[in-house]
Order: sequence, then structure tokens, then C-alpha cells
Amino acid sequence: MAYKKRKQEVKFKSYYNSPIGTLTLISDGTYLTNLLLENSEFDEETIEENNLEIFLKTKNWLTDYFKGKEMNASDLPLKLDGTPFRKLVWNYLINIPYNTVKTYGNIAKEISLKMGKNPCAQAIGNAVGHNKIPIIIPCHRVVGNNKNLTGYTGGISIKMKLLNLEGINIDEYKLPKKGKLKNE
Repeated sequence: MAYKKRKQEVKFKSYYNSPIGTLTLISDGTYLTNLLLENSEFDEETIEENNLEIFLKTKNWLTDYFKGKEMNASDLPLKLDGTPFRKLVWNYLINIPYNTVKTYGNIAKEISLKMGKNPCAQAIGNAVGHNKIPIIIPCHRVVGNNKNLTGYTGGISIKMKLLNLEGINIDEYKLPKKGKLKNE
């Protein structure tokens, strides 16, 4: 049986200098598909193209966000590529209001109402951890039970900066145990 090789989709990239480091924006030419925090890797070939409309819109969105303005992910054309469950979780994250946090357990309970079955908090955590568009899809607004600051793709210190930027008092939250502050 012969397999057809899937045509490689052209991906474009552009860089944005933010208060938390250089962000790499990835697009298929129309949609934002990935936002990489500094020191993150992307294993597909990309072409640098700074003048794509999606990059200009995203950079304006990020500029306003880092100035402390409440932004909405629905203002940008995003392409969420993942399983139906992950997409459900990411769409839930998009709707977590600015200056608000939710726990993995809260999300599991609320999603169970939509699904008719109860996903565990670990399944939610796995989906949150595979978010390809952090900041815009605000996975930094998800914390562990008992106000534990847990996992973030860019490290807990970046998560703390984003929460602080949004006006959330991070002094009320617990840091992970020693050795987990930089890379979870």
C-alpha cells in the first residue's frame, strides 16, 4: 500500500520583543498557529516574513496587552491544531477573563458539564500544557489547587510576571518546590 506524503504547509515567522523576552510568532500566512516564548524551539522550517497582516495584528495585540490593557483572543485569527478535547480546553482558556485564575480542578468540573463525562485535572493539565499560543490563549491563568503555581511553558517566573501584569496578587500563591522555578 502506497502512502501519500502530506504536502508540507509553508510556515512564516516573525519576532516580537516583549518585556518577558523575544517571542516568535508562527503563521500559515492567514492564522496565528504558534507563539513561542524565548528559548522555545519550533521544529518546522519557517520563512521570516515581518509584514504579514496576522503578524502586524498580533504585535499590536501584544503591545496593548503588555501595556496592561485587557485583550481578547477572539480579536485575532487563531488556528488551533489539536485533538477535539484539547481544542475544547483551549477554547475554555480563551474565555477565562483577564485578571482571573482558574484551577485545573475547576476547569475539569466545568468541562465535564459540556462533555457529559468527567475528565480528570491531569487530563486538563496535559491539554493546557500543549497550548501552542500561550499568552493569547491564557494558560498562565491556570493554577493548581490550594493556590499552587504550577507548570508554565516559559517557566514559573514568566507565569508570575504575566499574572502580576494582569493585577493578580501573586503573593497569595505558592511557588513550586525547589528546582522547579525555571523549567517545570
